Amino acid sequence: MEFVQPQPTSKAPADWFTGDVWWDVIAAGQEPSRLRANLVRFAPGARTHWHVHEVGQTLHVLSGIAYVGTRDGRIFEAHPGETVACPPGEEHWHGAAPDRFMEHIAMWEATADGSPETIWAEPVTDPQYNEPRTRRP
Repeated sequence: MEFVQPQPTSKAPADWFTGDVWWDVIAAGQEPSRLRANLVRFAPGARTHWHVHEVGQTLHVLSGIAYVGTRDGRIFEAHPGETVACPPGEEHWHGAAPDRFMEHIAMWEATADGSPETIWAEPVTDPQYNEPRTRRP
């Protein structure tokens, strides 16, 4: 057993996020583990760009209200204590409601063959972000 030395909080790159977002690396998956986990904090209205995880991604909401959108135009709200599983290859985005901070734990895996684990695309537009939301699928 070992206690992992925490890394400093980092500002998330503007190439992948709209608005102010910070993260703390929880797990970086030392071989043979491929686990990745970050505590991610979003300012009100902040969000990821469109992206795909080759092995899927799981989001566990800790505080605030998370929005999770898919390319078919659906946006779901997730509340504290709820977990959302995005399957492998599903293009999606996630972020905070416009009126409050949101934090979640994002979990995913590195690919077995070393190819990119996340493929990033364009920013989510304001009209896409402002589409009607539903509480659950």
